[in-house]
Formats: sequence, C-alpha cells, structure tokens
Amino acid sequence: MREICVIGGNRYFGKRLITRLIAAGDRVTVVNRGSSAPPAGTVHLIADRDDEKSLEEALGSRVFDVVVDQVCYTPRQAEIARRVFAGRTRRYVMTSTVEVYEYEDTADPVGEDAVDPRTVTVHTELPWNEAEFLEAHYGEGKRQAEAVFAAGPAFPYVAVRVAHVLGGDDDFTGRLEHYADRIRTGEAIAVPAVNHPATYIHVEEIADFLFWAVGEDFTGPVNAASHGALTTRELCEAIGAHLPDGRTVLEAVEVGEVSPFSFRRSYGMDNSRAERLGFPFGDARAWLPGAVAETLGKDD
Repeated sequence: MREICVIGGNRYFGKRLITRLIAAGDRVTVVNRGSSAPPAGTVHLIADRDDEKSLEEALGSRVFDVVVDQVCYTPRQAEIARRVFAGRTRRYVMTSTVEVYEYEDTADPVGEDAVDPRTVTVHTELPWNEAEFLEAHYGEGKRQAEAVFAAGPAFPYVAVRVAHVLGGDDDFTGRLEHYADRIRTGEAIAVPAVNHPATYIHVEEIADFLFWAVGEDFTGPVNAASHGALTTRELCEAIGAHLPDGRTVLEAVEVGEVSPFSFRRSYGMDNSRAERLGFPFGDARAWLPGAVAETLGKDD
C-alpha cells in the first residue's frame, strides 16, 4: 500500500485521480481548506496551504511515498510546500500548465526544454495573494512555482504541464458552454484575425496520466497532451454536430477579447518525452465528439 498525499483534488480530474488511487489500493490523504469533502475512502486533513504552520500542524508526523499537488499556483506556495514536505516524501508531482509556454511563439509543438525552470527567476515579493494579479499572471505563477521545486534537492519533483482539458459532465470552466450558447443563437464567436490551434487532453486521460506519473521515477517537466492540435473551428464543428439546429459564425477581431479556445499564438505541446517514458496518448479528434456530449449533455 502506497501512502499518497493529494493537495486539492476535490473536483474535475483531481477527483478522478483520487478514485484511481483508491481503486489501486493506495491510502490517500487529501489536504484542503475544508470547503468541500474529498471522495469517500480518503483521510481528510483541513489546512490552508498558504499558512505554513497550519499545514505542518495538519500533517503532524505523516510521511508519504508521493505528494500530488493540484493547486500550486505561486512561488510562495511552492516555497512553503518545499519546506513542509522536505523529509516527508520521496517524490513530488506538481500539476503545472501549458501556459508556462505563453512566450514561446512558434508553430512547432513546444518541448519541455523551451522553459527550463532552473533558469526562471523567482519573485516572491510580487502580490501573489491578490486574486486579480494571480489571474493575470497564471502562467508566470506556475513557471516560478516550478522554479522553486527545481532549485534544490528537497525531494525529486515532476511538473506535469497539462494541455487544455475537455470532457466530463462536471467541467466547471464553462468554456464549451460559451461556444454552445452562441451556436444555439447564431451569435458571432470572436476569434483572432490569425487564429492558432492548441493541444488538448481529455479529463479521463489526464487523470490516467497523473496516476501513471505517481508510480514512475522520472523527474523534471513533462508535457501531457493528446495527439493532434485542434482549431477553434474544429471545436465549433464538434459542438455544432451536437446542436444541429444551431449556426456557427466566427468573427475575426484585430483587438479585444476573444473566445476562450481561440489563440493569437500557437499552444501546441510536444508530448514525445512522456511517450518515450511509456505513456500512450490518445487522439484528440477521436475523443472530441464524446467530450462535447459529456459536457453539454445528451439531451441538448
């Protein structure tokens, strides 16, 4: 029986990861602020991860084989976790994001070496506790959090750089609904004048990936994305097939806000490192229709 600690994990693919761990016979400890209960069969510890003393007191003398950190958004949070879990875990898996590549403007799929966390400067003095600042600097927060874990030998770490996640009837983001609402009414969908594709991953596939990563021994950044980049038009076509009475109207805009899955730069990730390590990704075009049906509901 492995001892696994999951920080966060109360919703979406974190919840699915916990279910997989329990089914495998692992003992799972979930740490969160207590706003919602974790899946049944877990040990539940209530703590504010931003409060180092609170986190230490909640953990007590517990030690773990692996920690999976689903909610590390800032270098301050990473520094606290690095201090608190030093000597408590053999391995640390941080859920990161494709947004760490926000400055890599290339049409080619981006590999992990494009952003080496060991070279990223950390600025803990920035107002990371302010929600507006954090939202505006999401990619930078994740990039600097990775840098904290990469800076020293507290424990072996992995940063899973997750592509845009789709699927599930519990998708809380509302991004597919944004498109569905406009297709239903024929309202224009704003896209950049030059609209680039992006890589995606199904909610079940990223849960599978994280479960797999828990049991491996590689370290450092790793991209997690299904095969095949998708365009906004392909997403809309899949949604339109689910809503046959609707109408898709894409409107190119030079400036201003655009729809959530349209991009002024490419967000394609190279997933070959993970595949070499042994994880077989699916094809985004194969699972996309099912993901749309899951999220929008079969009776739409």
